[in-house]
Amino acid sequence: MTSQENSEAAPGTTHVTANPFSAIDIAEILREQGWANGELTPAQRAWCERAAAMLGPQVGDRESLADRLSLVFHYDAAKLMAQSETHVTMSRYGARGVLRQLARLVLENSAEFNSERFKEVVTTVKATSEIRSRELFQPLRLALAGRTGEGDLDRVILLVDEAAAAWFAAKVKTVRERALEFCSALD
Repeated sequence: MTSQENSEAAPGTTHVTANPFSAIDIAEILREQGWANGELTPAQRAWCERAAAMLGPQVGDRESLADRLSLVFHYDAAKLMAQSETHVTMSRYGARGVLRQLARLVLENSAEFNSERFKEVVTTVKATSEIRSRELFQPLRLALAGRTGEGDLDRVILLVDEAAAAWFAAKVKTVRERALEFCSALD
């Protein structure tokens, strides 16, 4: 079902998008991009399964899947600062405050950034500020996924720390490292 067909579905009905991708597809992309070499470890195979389940239904084609995976394996805050989209996002009301709180929260607690930890960060920022919706999530997504956008980028964020553990920190910057790097790159 295309997005147009989905939007024409009866109100109140939901459509679960089939996942056209498997862990094998993820592993192939990782090898093609040079993010994985040779036989994958059990932890890496498990991560590929999770990545396929989380990202596969969100993308329309293999190129889009590779693009989402690139957000996990490549992060450069200095390059992000050179993009006009970054400046637009960071000029919005409360964006810098959101990032200050994010940095404080990841410094205080170095636990893996999983779904519970992400919810905790969002709940804390909401409870301690008047920031909501786009003004809250776009700076978080920019700092942690390397791109602003919609909720599908949250899945990228949730894969980062697991990837860092599976591929060792030399290949993937953790959420903590990304938050600190991004805040350091701000003027």
